Amino acid sequence: MTCEEIEQFRQKLLSLRSELQELEEAFKKTSEPVELDQSRVGRLSRMDAMQAQQMALEAARRRQHRLLKIEGALRRIASGEYGDCFICGEEIVALRLSADPTNTRCIECVAN
Repeated sequence: MTCEEIEQFRQKLLSLRSELQELEEAFKKTSEPVELDQSRVGRLSRMDAMQAQQMALEAARRRQHRLLKIEGALRRIASGEYGDCFICGEEIVALRLSADPTNTRCIECVAN
């Protein structure tokens, strides 16, 4: 993989990280416990609110997981190991990394 390709992936990873961090900050500002005051909200509305809260928490968990994968990819770029399969050590095809720059396995190792 060329230095230019690696730099493009690095920029893409940095951009993804920035977007996810912004989403995480927005989530922290808007996440509030569900109020269970029966005089204000009906039972179904409370259930909807609790479901929406759980969905938001799951989305936050997925963002955190994605951020960890991005940080790992950035560390691999810094150490010169980016683009190499964790299993066989062969180079991961650039098209596969274009789809997901955090991939750590080549297509052959994923298939096995």
